[in-house]
Amino acid sequence: MSGERLENIAVTGGTGFIGSSLVSLLLDKGYEVTVLDHISTGNGQNVNPFASSNNCQFIKIDLLDENKLKEALNKCDLIFHLAANVEVRKGQFDTKTDFQNNIVATRNLLECMRTSERCKKIIFTSSSVVYGEPDTIPTPENYGPLKPISLYGASKLACEALISGYVGMFGLRAVIFRLANVIGPSSTHGVIHDFFKKLTQSGGRYLEILGDGNQKKSYLYIDDCLSALMMGLSKFSSPLEIFNVGSDDQVDTNSIARIIIDELGLQTKISYAPDQMNGRGWLGDIRNMLLSTDKLKGIGWSIKYSSEESVSLTVKKRVNDVSII
Repeated sequence: MSGERLENIAVTGGTGFIGSSLVSLLLDKGYEVTVLDHISTGNGQNVNPFASSNNCQFIKIDLLDENKLKEALNKCDLIFHLAANVEVRKGQFDTKTDFQNNIVATRNLLECMRTSERCKKIIFTSSSVVYGEPDTIPTPENYGPLKPISLYGASKLACEALISGYVGMFGLRAVIFRLANVIGPSSTHGVIHDFFKKLTQSGGRYLEILGDGNQKKSYLYIDDCLSALMMGLSKFSSPLEIFNVGSDDQVDTNSIARIIIDELGLQTKISYAPDQMNGRGWLGDIRNMLLSTDKLKGIGWSIKYSSEESVSLTVKKRVNDVSII
């Protein structure tokens, strides 16, 4: 795609945490953007910053509606596919959501691309959880076999396989990014959001940590995530590319709790939920995750923030939004 100018980029899940930030950046770069979202898990308020832009169209749509989806993609040159169920823990109570909102929705999107005369390129946000609990840390893209331990991870891997199949059979082109835990001040799920919510509910007196608190993971600040995703726009020289995106280090859950408590100036008593899952916080929780990002760095990507810096920056920007009585 070197030298080719994209006229219109579609973003599924464009009102979500990552999606709304991506849409704003694309508009700043001068792209025309079509936002596709049904706002069930996103934030309708996230539409406001770009709703008035002449270069942005918002379409409220369920990706399970294939006919409406086909019409929406008529004028698009490329899709950033971010729409998905984002709550990993939901799979232990609801086994249908990941299948419908991740796998079926992605199939519908690819099928519309197959029959489109114009839209043949897709950038997909997958996840580090497709690796399951790998023996190799940091984990490179060519690690295998991939054995996800959650329905969310299984659905993301199935989406990757579907994309690969459509690339092989129907001439689509794709870039897949396997993301670490992406965080930032406007995130509405994940450990930092959960800790702030618990501290608010307890008046700052108590904080229960799920698991043993020793789970170690890579945390990626939203700005570093966006810089990686934007690189995908120029990486269609081969039919399919897969890149890990994450920080160079890890931070454990206990440390995240301490960073938040110290920043809020609290004297909080920490407790732990009964450990029935070998240290995991929930069924499907990954205890040790760190991605190798050598491949992405090899084509020019660089990271600004470590995991701890990402957590600290996110916490500092959220402190004034939380009321601890």
